[in-house]
Amino acid sequence: MEPEFFSSLTRNDQRRMAEQYVRGLLEAEGRKTLRNVAEQIGGKALQQSVHHFITASSWNWAPVRRALARRAEEEVRPQAWVVNSTVIPKAGVHSVGVDQQFLPHLGQTVNGQRAFSVWSASERVSVPFNWSLVLSRSWLEDPARRSRAHIPDASRAISLEEHAGAVALEAADSWGLRRRPVVVDVEGLDAGATVRRFARAGVPLIMRIDGTTPLRVDGALLQGYSDREVPAQNLIGSMKRMRRQVEWSDTSGTGSYRGVVSAIPVVLSCPAPAGVPGGTHHRPMLLMGDWGSSDRWPSRMWLTDSRRLPLVTLLRLTRLTGVVQRDFAEISEHTGIRDFAGRSFRGWHRHVTLASVAHLIAVRAGARRVPAQRRRAAGSAAPLCA
Repeated sequence: MEPEFFSSLTRNDQRRMAEQYVRGLLEAEGRKTLRNVAEQIGGKALQQSVHHFITASSWNWAPVRRALARRAEEEVRPQAWVVNSTVIPKAGVHSVGVDQQFLPHLGQTVNGQRAFSVWSASERVSVPFNWSLVLSRSWLEDPARRSRAHIPDASRAISLEEHAGAVALEAADSWGLRRRPVVVDVEGLDAGATVRRFARAGVPLIMRIDGTTPLRVDGALLQGYSDREVPAQNLIGSMKRMRRQVEWSDTSGTGSYRGVVSAIPVVLSCPAPAGVPGGTHHRPMLLMGDWGSSDRWPSRMWLTDSRRLPLVTLLRLTRLTGVVQRDFAEISEHTGIRDFAGRSFRGWHRHVTLASVAHLIAVRAGARRVPAQRRRAAGSAAPLCA
């Protein structure tokens, strides 16, 4: 295991424990709880040491994530970063961040944690390298809960749009990484607030939207259309002449693809947050509809401010979300990304950081394709993306 992952840990015993913990995540059978990982790397006698290292030790996970992100750049050679959101169901109420989480794609509410992540992604493989845990006001405004979970004083309630931006823009702004287009694949985000945040940072954005997002045709490029705002699905459905067929071969050499996509230049209204000067900005965007096998409605709709990129390039970038979903199920599930059962904020962040390191090591070892029986087991506990 490369020493640069843990070079920021100041003590030899911490670096050694980090390496052992990652090895335990890769080798332990079943759920990667602190107990199972400890038994894998040193037996029951090591449980207390493992628990202390994850939940109570002094090491900072941010430099480890920075080192992971830099190595992921080399291993993955990403075409983009992908931001997604995962709900982790929990039976109880004591794990940090647990609350009622609504899942738009299922139309139901579940009890669990919600986390945002950003992935370095190519058409071949993807690796997660930064995480953000959603904390509701019920956690942040209860002093007793904050204290028991060791939630930092600086943590405050932020919107889901802010989570989506922060998890990617922290890496873009502070970690010395080459800026990549960011593909945001999260249901229910406000398009105006998300676009404004990424535009302010100067990071190219492609985000999935729902059909109700209000847009208007860009009259500077398409004349003769009404300049009033209408739902995105109405624009897509009514402008049949904007559909075109595209095809490409992916860089991994596994196949060629053909599909139908709509591409419509639009304008998106991006109001400033309450109390922030600047008023409403009107951003020129491109609305894309990926029709898949349907003639009635696109299977997915996307907005991007990268109008100058070829349409095929943009469509290929949106397909990276499928690579992330696959690798979550086939790799991250088996390195324990959802298995932390502790109650502490810092414990959760340290666990998912080391599980992400284990993910990269598994990728390097060629472990993306797991045995069929394990893949079926992963499917029964598939990530609930929200």
